[in-house]
Amino acid sequence: MTTTETAQATAETVPAVDVARIQDALEYYFDREWTDGLPVVPVSASSLEPFLASVDRDPEEVLFTITHLNRDLTVRLAAINAAMAGCRPEYFPVVLAAWEAIAKEPHPARGIWQSTTGTAPFLVVNGPIRHEIGLNSEGNIFGSGFRANATIGRAIRLACINVFGLHPHKLDQATQGNPSKYSACIGENEEQSPWPPLHTEYGFEAGDSVVTAYVIRSVIHVEARHTMVPEQLARDLIDTICRTGALIHEYTSALLVLTPEHADVFASAGWSKDDLRQYIHAHATRDRAELTAVGKDALSHKTRWRLSSEHPDSMPDTASAGETPDTVNLLSHPTSVQIMVAGANNAGVSAVVEIFTLNPPREHPYSSSRIG
Repeated sequence: MTTTETAQATAETVPAVDVARIQDALEYYFDREWTDGLPVVPVSASSLEPFLASVDRDPEEVLFTITHLNRDLTVRLAAINAAMAGCRPEYFPVVLAAWEAIAKEPHPARGIWQSTTGTAPFLVVNGPIRHEIGLNSEGNIFGSGFRANATIGRAIRLACINVFGLHPHKLDQATQGNPSKYSACIGENEEQSPWPPLHTEYGFEAGDSVVTAYVIRSVIHVEARHTMVPEQLARDLIDTICRTGALIHEYTSALLVLTPEHADVFASAGWSKDDLRQYIHAHATRDRAELTAVGKDALSHKTRWRLSSEHPDSMPDTASAGETPDTVNLLSHPTSVQIMVAGANNAGVSAVVEIFTLNPPREHPYSSSRIG
């Protein structure tokens, strides 16, 4: 379609609107710092009603609290910010479940989103709801183009700003931040995965619609089109997980977002998700000399960040329990690596999502909630 054709089509199909009034409304929101730097959708009592009607919840029910800020997020406030983000009302059950998942993880309530590290909420959606609302799980999952992905993730960010006051240069002290602080919500490509979907590992049925919430630092792509050998591909992923620049605490953790092509490399060789997890855990090590060379010697770094054994988030001292004294284990437990399948089935390009967590090992280390 040419520029002229686009202009003609726009003129024919867009209903008449009072542009000046819309612009005034947008500037009103900007002036009050109720945005993420992009325009938001003005909200009225009548436009909010379908959002609240989409869930059977008391609008004044508190979903999430950041205690040290003395601020609560209610169902109504979550709905207002979802509407402002551009969500359709049928997306709101996902947004609400996302807040319930976030509330299960201790670190957001302790202020992790104010961290200099620049952490961001990251949502993974499973189940039939993906198709019902048009949530993308295939090509360009970390990019633009899909309203459900963009606005559901943005609804979380806007509530962080408008309810909890997490404005940059103020309560949000991110040194550089990352693009996920605008919006980060993807679906799992269950249909092209050789393995059971992510949420079934957390006790849900395959037919359940579920959202899982993470706190992330960055998304790093792994170009691996050179091999069909599972051990080689696993080593490539391990190298990305264990890069020294990723290490800020004693341990690291990651969500592997494998494309269908990469997942098939493992599955065709008979590897399950747990086989891959165990392999990565066993081989995710660095020589102490490598860490010392970049000023991150495991023992001295560990001493700075070590929590007492009585602390609820304390972890075992596996950093000094490598095969030799000069080998440092960088994953505290196999479940420090979570695995899902997403993206198009057209190339060997996967991603390591760096998870920010100090949680102790447990069977299900991250937080999920059923939608609806």
